[in-house]
Amino acid sequence: MIRKAVLPVAGLGTRCLPASKAIPKEMITIVDKPVIQYVVEEAVAAGIKEIVLVTHSSKAAIENHFDKHFELEATLEAKGKTELLEELRNIIPDDVKIISVRQPEPLGLGHAVLCARPVIGDDEPFAVLLPDVLVDDHGLSGNDLAGMIEAFAASGQSQIMVENVPREQVYKYGIVAIDGESPAAGESMPMARVVEKPKVDEAPSTLAVIGRYLLPGAIFPLLAETPPGAGNEIQLTDAIDTLREREGVAAYRMRGATYDCGHQLGYLEATLAFAKRHPTYAEGFAELLDKYAAKE
Repeated sequence: MIRKAVLPVAGLGTRCLPASKAIPKEMITIVDKPVIQYVVEEAVAAGIKEIVLVTHSSKAAIENHFDKHFELEATLEAKGKTELLEELRNIIPDDVKIISVRQPEPLGLGHAVLCARPVIGDDEPFAVLLPDVLVDDHGLSGNDLAGMIEAFAASGQSQIMVENVPREQVYKYGIVAIDGESPAAGESMPMARVVEKPKVDEAPSTLAVIGRYLLPGAIFPLLAETPPGAGNEIQLTDAIDTLREREGVAAYRMRGATYDCGHQLGYLEATLAFAKRHPTYAEGFAELLDKYAAKE
């Protein structure tokens, strides 16, 4: 079973400025929780027990969020605010560890993943979750990350999660070419290559890479040998392409929905989706929607 996950959170979040000037973009809230907490919860729900944050000196708020805050907990306990106290204590389960490593300079996603090598090691498979993307599996029997882990266990092949997108939007994404039939939702198929942001009429499919990967520890030596590519950065996709040539890589087609929280409209869409079904705020939020819809 895959028990470790790498979350690269060292980026400066320029797409989210000015909100991300003084706080990490991963700490911007969706309703009542920061986006990074949703991503960690996704990993935990799939059976992950060790979360490796690849971070930066300006991102201490992320580590603090998952750490114990003794003074705050003592204050809540003294005031009898037991529900809030339990909520704080349950941000991360007791059997899940949060480990932080630093990325000393921004040399790309591949370099960020490589920074986790001393914690993961070269002999163990692991997940990579990009915290810009929220994966929403509401209403499904299990989450997509867990389904991808099952596909990895069944085939032994590395997995890249993909989402079907409208053809007119393929130019925004890395698009996978499949060896054979396109996989149904919840299934995976071997992939031939990834084409970065193709023209609409040249895209090999409409299956877009969305920021979830299951990789073997063997990816680390490949990353260490990968020369800088686009933007003079070490690209994870370059190392995955080498891995594909050597042992194959599969594309897992997700069943849920995604929200790109790397920009403002993505945050707004995620807030709408999660607020509409929030156990505390859903009713009041629906009233707000009706109120402002009536003013148009």
